[in-house]
Amino acid sequence: MKLVVTGTRGIPNIMGGVETHCEELFSRIASRGFDVTVIRRSNYIHDRLEMWKGVKLITLPSPKKKSFEAIIHTFRAIKKAKKLGADILHIHAIGPALLTPYAKLLGMRVVFTHHGPDYDRDKWSGIAKIILRLGERMGCLFADEVIVISDVIKKIIAQKYGRIKNVHLIYNGVSRPELCDYPEYFSSLGIEKKRYILAMCRFVPEKNLHHLVEAYVKLRGKGKDLGVKLVLAGDSDFEDAYSIKLKEMARKNGVVLTGFIKGRKLHSLLTNCSCFCLPSSHEGLPIALLEAMSYGVRVLVSDIPANLEISLPKENYFHCGNVEELSEKLIGVISRPLKSVDYDMSKYNWEEIADEVVAIYRKYEG
Repeated sequence: MKLVVTGTRGIPNIMGGVETHCEELFSRIASRGFDVTVIRRSNYIHDRLEMWKGVKLITLPSPKKKSFEAIIHTFRAIKKAKKLGADILHIHAIGPALLTPYAKLLGMRVVFTHHGPDYDRDKWSGIAKIILRLGERMGCLFADEVIVISDVIKKIIAQKYGRIKNVHLIYNGVSRPELCDYPEYFSSLGIEKKRYILAMCRFVPEKNLHHLVEAYVKLRGKGKDLGVKLVLAGDSDFEDAYSIKLKEMARKNGVVLTGFIKGRKLHSLLTNCSCFCLPSSHEGLPIALLEAMSYGVRVLVSDIPANLEISLPKENYFHCGNVEELSEKLIGVISRPLKSVDYDMSKYNWEEIADEVVAIYRKYEG
């Protein structure tokens, strides 16, 4: 069976939750005997790979403007998928799902993964939000199968579109932690093991990293930082007024900026942090949080529905946007003795997730 994937910026080693999802999932699906092609966006690609872990990679041009990038690239990807003779087109995210009817008109089966209501993200204009809502509608109404990554999303599409048939709740997953130290890297950042708060995500408004920096400034002002630093791991896809202001604010207040990192650098930061914080106002099901939990790290997250669905203890949550509460909770975490937390990660197993997705594809064999 020939499977073509679009809606992602690309794999491997591309920043973003959808990108991490696709990187983990489709290498495993390829290992199960499927002919898998991921179509990538040219402006994110800095390699010449044509194959990675059994997944074929095709890079197509994409405009360097966030408002048009996804939809234009998806249109090109669908045409390419038809030429490749795809049996199934797997579309990720609601923006690209706008073109689900087009793929159906070309005779392809479509599986659509809904990663979250992106129209709630602060970065989009009013017109963009309308288009994203339309994309959600097209995906939910016309895709042969819909995958949702949280029960919150499942309820949304049932209420809005009456879609309950061929809807599958399949969570994001997390790989086994790679515990490690990297003394040279820590030295270059000016941080010490177990003496820093970590956040990792894209630098976009809905991640609320500015609230985290503000909370950090408050605890330092109270003399409660105990010598603990704040480390922000990540960057922006498109440098804009928000990301520029965030970086300036961070540097001014002694926050450590790592840029986008993967591999040993990221594993070492997760292994040795005193706390992981995710203050977002919007998420689907945050892979970054699951990764931190897999390392047994103490976590502190906003009380939005996607985070609440993970069912952490009450003390791990703070009211979204409440900087004072976040600051007080950070003080509470870093002032207590460090300990590893044994979270139940059983339902976030990528191998089992891959088997669940494969079962959907197999409905269309023969």
